[in-house]
Amino acid sequence: MKSLLIHGATGSLGRHVLEQAVAAGHQVSVLVRNPAKLPEETRALVHVHQADLVQIATQDLAAIVRGHDALINCAGMVTEGQVFVDLVAHIVEAVELLPAMERPVCWFLGGAAALDIGRTGRKGVTLPKVRDTYWPHGKNHERVAASPLDWRMLCPGPMVEQAALGLHRMRVSTEQLPVRMAGFASMLPAPLLLLVFASKVPEMIVPYADAAALVLAHLEPADAMSRHRVGLALPEGMRGRKDTWAARPAAAA
Repeated sequence: MKSLLIHGATGSLGRHVLEQAVAAGHQVSVLVRNPAKLPEETRALVHVHQADLVQIATQDLAAIVRGHDALINCAGMVTEGQVFVDLVAHIVEAVELLPAMERPVCWFLGGAAALDIGRTGRKGVTLPKVRDTYWPHGKNHERVAASPLDWRMLCPGPMVEQAALGLHRMRVSTEQLPVRMAGFASMLPAPLLLLVFASKVPEMIVPYADAAALVLAHLEPADAMSRHRVGLALPEGMRGRKDTWAARPAAAA
């Protein structure tokens, strides 16, 4: 059992992390602006900190973080641009205020565009059109990578409200996209590599429930996911629904 602090527990991914964490018997705290948005059946089972994550003072946030084994940040949206970047930096700075031995394992939410595209030496956030929206993922990765924290960044493609497939069936990667890339991809100019990248996105349209399970499966300090970007894809040969992806652009890539 771990002592967990979840930011953004009322959001799409956060709700799944919260539900699974409680079901697994973890000691859970949440930091939310509006506790009324928490599921009624769950509210009595967790410790609630009511605060605006954007406005709370760094020292006050550090005080809330202290004493937890893991911090799971599900707050913020890539479409918020610099606001999202500032939010992640704020959380990192709060954890950095704590003595090294008191810092929790930290999970942050990124996107598939923050991962390396095979062995091409390029990321989705460097490609035309993709970078216009998803550049905050690259900035957030730079910030956490420059910190001394035991961090992990979850980098799925679009996430959807569908039944979990089971983590044992999913493809999981570190640093690179969790899908097969042709060897010739490294020779492609950016516009053509963009087409290849886009063609792989349906393989990375994953259920929120499986993404949450991946996070909760890696809460031990310095484990295999420590200080890595972590990709998640559907089982080999399976593709998600494109219309579902289009309906949730804020979570895509």
